[in-house]
Amino acid sequence: MTRRSAVGVALAALTAVGPAAPATAQLPERRLALPGDPLPGLSPVELEEFRLGLEDFLEVEDAGEGLGPAYNNTSCAGCHNVPAIGGIAPMTTTRAGIREPDGTFRDIEPGRGSLFQIFSIPTHACQSVIPPEANVIAKRVPIPLFGAGLIEAIPDATLEALADPYDLDRDGVSGRAPIVPDLVTGEPRVGRFGWKSQRATLLDFGADAYRNEMGITNDLFPGELTFRLSERQLALCDETPDPEDVIEPSTGRRGIDNFESFMRLLAPPPRGPTTPRVAAGRRVFDVIGCAACHVPALATGPSSNPLFDRRPVPLFSDLLLHDVGTGDGIRQAGAEPGELRTPPLWGLRFRRPLLHDGEAATAIEAVQRHANEAALAREGFERLPPADRDALAAFLDSL
Repeated sequence: MTRRSAVGVALAALTAVGPAAPATAQLPERRLALPGDPLPGLSPVELEEFRLGLEDFLEVEDAGEGLGPAYNNTSCAGCHNVPAIGGIAPMTTTRAGIREPDGTFRDIEPGRGSLFQIFSIPTHACQSVIPPEANVIAKRVPIPLFGAGLIEAIPDATLEALADPYDLDRDGVSGRAPIVPDLVTGEPRVGRFGWKSQRATLLDFGADAYRNEMGITNDLFPGELTFRLSERQLALCDETPDPEDVIEPSTGRRGIDNFESFMRLLAPPPRGPTTPRVAAGRRVFDVIGCAACHVPALATGPSSNPLFDRRPVPLFSDLLLHDVGTGDGIRQAGAEPGELRTPPLWGLRFRRPLLHDGEAATAIEAVQRHANEAALAREGFERLPPADRDALAAFLDSL
């Protein structure tokens, strides 16, 4: 990985912890961080890991460093920059597949997956092109990464205990905890990252994005993501030996190690002030049933690192797969076509557009798109008087 002096200048500002603010109720002993700040209380070693991760996150790659031959962006920050590095961006990626006459879904090319990148390096002979037989095409916006290390530290058992795949309690909500492989250990884990909960760890998630979104192969994803190309065709488009992400001698780390550190050490997003109207909206949120999926808080498990040791995680999500009528039609990893992970609502006030496809301009529009498992909650919302609707909107816009 290359290093640029301009990036180094940016780091000095971006890694600084934000100004002191009143402690939050969720993390009473810690100061409020701004979006893009590291977790408060990092050790010097952790702060250096965060700095290296941020530097790689900002780096703009080119073909000489392995970019492409097909890709969606030239840097991690290109898709994660609003309201700060680690956030989202007003852009979408594209997925495609085939829905058979009986309603089942399959990838166009077995084992390849559904992603089709929108860019390619010159001469563009390896551009990813959706074939005419595709009859399912879906858009996805980037997910925010703030507080991702706390999410990773939530025990699998916690998520499995929340799952109710057969709706045994008859409340209409039947979340599933998808089981996916940890690509380092090979062990089965509960997925929690990505719109389909397709990855269980931040290392896997970052390595997946490095290959799939930027075309840079690595130890976990050593082959290029191409479509109907021969080895000879690929060799003409991509001359950099695989894997393209290698250990940098000066740090002893790969790019994917740096991405993992940056995401793991990002602070969660700060909450807005709790006014009386916001407090009233929180009560409405609970009464109409939103909290059945958007669980207000979970907790991390025991850890030797105090940053992650049995900490509250006020993310407003169960991280499970649900069918709430907004699915993208793509089967991926352990998720069925109609299922999506419950998106955490913390940081919602910093995000627009909303939903997996970016089709909702406001939180209220997103609520109105809900159906199936969320039908009762949406019906409850529709019966609300205007004052309660306004209070709910205020609460959501405070997250």
